[in-house]
Amino acid sequence: MKDCIFCQIVQGTIPCARIYETEDVLAFLDISPVIKGHTLVIPKTHVVNMLDLPGSLAGEMHLAMQKLGQAMMDGLKAGGFNLGMNNFKDAGQLVMHAHYHLIPRFAGDGLSLWAQGSYRDNDEMQKVAQEIKSAIPS
Repeated sequence: MKDCIFCQIVQGTIPCARIYETEDVLAFLDISPVIKGHTLVIPKTHVVNMLDLPGSLAGEMHLAMQKLGQAMMDGLKAGGFNLGMNNFKDAGQLVMHAHYHLIPRFAGDGLSLWAQGSYRDNDEMQKVAQEIKSAIPS
């Protein structure tokens, strides 16, 4: 897609710090890292989000993230890593090209996960579960 910054990165018209690449997947450092080493893993073809991502390509991206996660632990001496993907604007997706965030983690790095909530009771939890289940396509 002509106006997509990630497509331009794939084409080489915008520079990046490439870390890993296959015929279909590219991984590069995020220019605004949460923690140094924060890597974006993208499909080279333009798809907007996870709902548009073909399963075979998602599988290839998963294999890349396994390699990259281990490389972060070995190369950066990270104690672990977080993997996340924002889908749609309301979920924080800023670039409308599917991408995973792979973030190395270190003891005491100051990054915390989101706050957890709770359901009022089991009835509320079951109601929410049913709303989701009823919308799953056959």
